Amino acid sequence: MSGGSASEQPLRALLADDERLLREQLKARLAEVWPALAICGEARDGQEAVEKAEALRPDVVFLDIRMPGLTGLEAAAEIVALPDWTGEIVFVTAYDEYAIPAFERGALDYLLKPVEAHRLAQTARRLQARLDTRRDGAAAGRDEAGLDAMLAQLRRIGQGLERAGAAAPEAPLRWIQCSVASTTRLIDVKDVLFFRSDEKYTRVQTRDQEAFIRTPIRELLPRLDGQQFWQIHRSTLVNLAAISSITRDDAGRQRVHLANHLEVLEVSRSFAHLFRST
Repeated sequence: MSGGSASEQPLRALLADDERLLREQLKARLAEVWPALAICGEARDGQEAVEKAEALRPDVVFLDIRMPGLTGLEAAAEIVALPDWTGEIVFVTAYDEYAIPAFERGALDYLLKPVEAHRLAQTARRLQARLDTRRDGAAAGRDEAGLDAMLAQLRRIGQGLERAGAAAPEAPLRWIQCSVASTTRLIDVKDVLFFRSDEKYTRVQTRDQEAFIRTPIRELLPRLDGQQFWQIHRSTLVNLAAISSITRDDAGRQRVHLANHLEVLEVSRSFAHLFRST
């Protein structure tokens, strides 16, 4: 048994998510339920996740599914194909309707956003037992058949994700059902200036009124026309047709000014590239 060496070298994890706040949330939850786990790196997109997995060789990679560049599924396929890879992959997803059923096999696990502590604790126990066993030499890593099976599974999941994702642009939202005071109204999406979320509601702002829905930004974004609405902040989507100008303050922060509306919207650093001059 080599349990002593396992304790001398704590298990290490890489976190990959394009939303910094979600990485911080997952990191905080992991510290609560698995304090012995060391976070060895973070990645902001799928390609960076692959590069850091190859360089750092973590024991487990937590991968968001929807990321810029390589998706989490595409990144996972490249990571598990790395020479001598023996780590584990855990997917973090908000899209359980087509992802979760495929993850209910022993090779992979999933976490549904927002990550709940009891679910993460279950995943941590499962991973720790598997990784400790592997370190003790009882498991000699994945054989070729096991690796081929995992890659085939990832391809099937990816194809399903592509089909689900490809269907969305065919029928973007046309109407938003909102609460305005005590009345429920239908608002034409093209009349919306911006959407802005807080902890409980998403504000729907038109030139004439504001209304509220319960759908968060992360769920609303894939249902909108990407040629019409851009995300400029983790909590804000703006209608491009409503923008009159973009300005910068003395600190270099960008501001979006709207036509016929006094409110000014902040552009976060993560989305500042959208309005950079070429």
